[in-house]
Amino acid sequence: MRLNFRTALSLTSLALLSACSGLSMDSLPSLPSVTGDKVLGLVRPYRVEVVQGNVLTKDLVAKVKPGMSRAQVRDLLGSPLLADMFHENRWDYAFTIRRQGAPYQQRKVVALFEGDVLKSLELPDDLPTENEFVAAITTFPSGGKQPKLALTEEERKALPVPVKPVVPAAETIGPQRTYPPLESAS
Repeated sequence: MRLNFRTALSLTSLALLSACSGLSMDSLPSLPSVTGDKVLGLVRPYRVEVVQGNVLTKDLVAKVKPGMSRAQVRDLLGSPLLADMFHENRWDYAFTIRRQGAPYQQRKVVALFEGDVLKSLELPDDLPTENEFVAAITTFPSGGKQPKLALTEEERKALPVPVKPVVPAAETIGPQRTYPPLESAS
């Protein structure tokens, strides 16, 4: 008896499907229990950090004043996450961040315009300063000494004056070509 390819493939598929018919949800192994951020209390799974939108702080929003043009607002706050063509006098600046070990944050700032001029900003009550925002998303322990980020004026004066390196003139190797001028000198 000779079988063609389609018949053999069909018989194999039927055999595989009939083998799976005896399975039920009860016969499948159970998944490990997840408690808090850890699996089985031992391993912490990796979670992708998701940051969306514009980070707006009190310091940044304080620079925006009613009467500014759309271009000025865009220069200070960045492009809005939502500029709807049906509500062209409204820009929505939304921000969300999910970071492992830090609380979930979500904020929304709305800029309202009259024509090309900013009318008002609707701000959330929990808008942080820049330092508060950085502290809220920092997840590493702060037990160590903080690095010094700026020099005092005395420390700057104590620094040695930089020496400009002397670059030797390049030696010419081989014959040198001269080219005629591109334009006539007349």
